[in-house]
Amino acid sequence: MKQLKLFLIISFLFFSCKKDNTPDPGPTPVAEKTELNVSYGTDAAQKMDIYLPASRTTTSTKVIILIHGGGWTQGDKADFTSYVDTLKKRLPGYAIFNINYRLATGTSNFFPAQENDVKAAIEFIYGKRAEYLISDKFVLLGASAGGHLSLLHAYKYTTPVKIKAVVDFFGPTDLVDMYNNPPNPLIPILLLQVTGGNPATLPAMYQQSGPINYVTAQSPPTILLHGGVDVVVSYTQSVMLKNKLTTFGVVNQYVFYPTENHGWTGANLTDSFDKITTFLNTNVN
Repeated sequence: MKQLKLFLIISFLFFSCKKDNTPDPGPTPVAEKTELNVSYGTDAAQKMDIYLPASRTTTSTKVIILIHGGGWTQGDKADFTSYVDTLKKRLPGYAIFNINYRLATGTSNFFPAQENDVKAAIEFIYGKRAEYLISDKFVLLGASAGGHLSLLHAYKYTTPVKIKAVVDFFGPTDLVDMYNNPPNPLIPILLLQVTGGNPATLPAMYQQSGPINYVTAQSPPTILLHGGVDVVVSYTQSVMLKNKLTTFGVVNQYVFYPTENHGWTGANLTDSFDKITTFLNTNVN
């Protein structure tokens, strides 16, 4: 009996001390995550949709922020929702943030409310990098008024983060020129509703709201896409900016579609996304 007890004790000690050869599975992979209508401010319009990729990290996961158009007076982040899957496929690994902002009504939310909202949204995202597991490599993509807001922020602000690249679909770049040389007679009326004045009554406002006025040699790489028969924002707006970027030695690409208006679909839109993908893969590292 004593020998049996001794055998059991020795056996127990042997097996309890035996090394576990089961491979270490490592950390649990981070899952893909979507959060809709996340507030970045106190106003009902200050919301964003968030699409976080799987396996994201604070060192490798780049960020693209989408800013919708609508003449600063209308539009919604839903306008870009249908392109989220396209961006996920073309730019795998990017975290996507699709934002709303306060809209000018003609009597309230005059510019720069929209500029300030973009800044607030970017500050909110930047402040939650550790929570969202994203890096500080931020890209802005906007269409029309959203293109203007993307360019303006990217050129005007370097805090809390310097934007790495900008994608601009037919955005205004010089509001004074847009007012004085409108592609249609409704544009000056729109700008009055958005700003509360004109270049003569609000010269500082118009000057400070023009992305072209903030271009420096340190401005981020920029890709501009524009249609040749755009009746809302003349293609000359993009040409002027392209020329200034080139003068300052800033990496830029101007994509011109001679027969397109204010937005396009089909083969030219596919071509646009092809060029955007190549541009960002080349310039955002």
